[in-house]
Amino acid sequence: MKLNSAKTVGTSLIAGVAVVLASCGGGQQQQQMPVPQIATMTVEYGNSELESAYPVTIKGRTDIAIRPQVSGFITKVHVDEGQQVRKGQVLFTLDQVQYQAAVDAAQAAIRVAESAVNTAQLTADNKRRLYDKNIISEYEWQMADNQLKQAKAQLASANAQLVTAQKNLAYTVVTAPSDGVIGSIPNREGSLASPSSMEPLTTVSDNSEVYAYFSLNEKDILGMTDNGARSLNSSVDAMPPVSLRLANGEIYPEKGKVATVSGVIDNTTGAATVRALFNNPSGMLRSGSTGSVLIPNSFEKVIIIPQSATSELQNIRFAYVVNDSNKIVATPIQVSPISDGKNFIVVSGLEVGQRIAVEGVGTSVRDGITIQPVDASTQPQGAPQAAPDAAKE
Repeated sequence: MKLNSAKTVGTSLIAGVAVVLASCGGGQQQQQMPVPQIATMTVEYGNSELESAYPVTIKGRTDIAIRPQVSGFITKVHVDEGQQVRKGQVLFTLDQVQYQAAVDAAQAAIRVAESAVNTAQLTADNKRRLYDKNIISEYEWQMADNQLKQAKAQLASANAQLVTAQKNLAYTVVTAPSDGVIGSIPNREGSLASPSSMEPLTTVSDNSEVYAYFSLNEKDILGMTDNGARSLNSSVDAMPPVSLRLANGEIYPEKGKVATVSGVIDNTTGAATVRALFNNPSGMLRSGSTGSVLIPNSFEKVIIIPQSATSELQNIRFAYVVNDSNKIVATPIQVSPISDGKNFIVVSGLEVGQRIAVEGVGTSVRDGITIQPVDASTQPQGAPQAAPDAAKE
């Protein structure tokens, strides 16, 4: 009897432990599989001002390479890199000794030629009087007259040589051809400057206005002209002012205007070069700078969703629709190529009134899972997504 009682008690204990373990295991399983809270939004029509961004290269209104017109050693550099200069301001001085000597020699040659002309003039006048009196032959007078003409020609040649020598001497003083900013100066005092040198002495950039060059593809140009319904020039004139995003992400305070679109589409790139003009009163923009030009685009009564609410797989973009059972349905959509980097304009795939997940896409949100929707508009800004509870031991 005692043995049977012990067996009965042992069996009861084992069964009780099994029930407790089963209940604990079920509780852990339930705690490990919570329904995640996911922020959602209701798809609605709206208006949007999106900006298309195009990378640009900035150039000054004029970028003039400064090259010497005569050869010589640099004796003085009058400016420094980055300095603002005025038209006619002296930039460099070259060695003037040989060119000053050439001017002196030309002036001496003129004095010799002038003396020769005076002498020939006296001879010719005397011969003319003798010829008029039939004292000498016409041949003698003609010879004297020819010598006078030759002396005058030599004087003219000497004057031309003086002009050339004076111009060469003037070229030893290199001046700024326009207002602008000095670029790099690779050669300093003592360096040989020559018109045949590949590297210029410096560059003067007129940065009072700058050009921002970017490219538009053939599709963009067709869109501008309504597929050819309007001329390209009228389309350019009708374009709104554009903005410039600088390399550090800041927006340049001055608005610009698209000025020209090249009439030829490059066969290699399939794009045309476009030039926008920006005022640069402070001189902050320099030739060679980079950035992005932002062209505004107005859209009315369109579906707009955050880019973070979508994912892309094999060139197909998906939005994650929440159905009536709060289940996620990955839905293919098509979006406009124009975006601001934050939002998409949905062309097809979504309808007004549908709900989509706007957080957790690519991580916790997957096709087929059930969620607990939370209206994104009611969540605090930057509120973290609810995380599953840790399993209790």
